[in-house]
Amino acid sequence: MALRWEDAEDIAEQLAAAHPDVDPLTVRFTDLHRWVCALPDFADDPKTSSEGKLERIQTAWVEQR
Repeated sequence: MALRWEDAEDIAEQLAAAHPDVDPLTVRFTDLHRWVCALPDFADDPKTSSEGKLERIQTAWVEQR
């Protein structure tokens, strides 16, 4: 399954699995961006990220915890 920036819940699920001991509220957006782009299923253009998209991913990650 190819992940895109709009797939906040699916990205959050993979981030939670990859970083189980991390509090998502402590992650800087620069790190979050890097971690999302490093996910094996991520297939979107890194340059099309935005603060709003990263906020949605972060919020979804918090809700998964």
